[in-house]
Amino acid sequence: MNPTSQSLRTLSAQDFATFGLNDLAYLKPVTAEGRTGIAIHAADGTELTVVQDRALAVVTVRQNDMEAVSLH
Repeated sequence: MNPTSQSLRTLSAQDFATFGLNDLAYLKPVTAEGRTGIAIHAADGTELTVVQDRALAVVTVRQNDMEAVSLH
């Protein structure tokens, strides 16, 4: 086991819940009111915004110094 995985195993529930909060944004396809888009969520699941397409979502996330991760 490497040191990183060992330290992750020792995170408190609170630390685990906020892990990546300022570094990751999750992208999820959504349909609302008959229109499709991409929802951008914080690592804790909070929806931040919905944009028209994945390319715009990735640019938005990167402009905020975060890494985009896709959800399916």
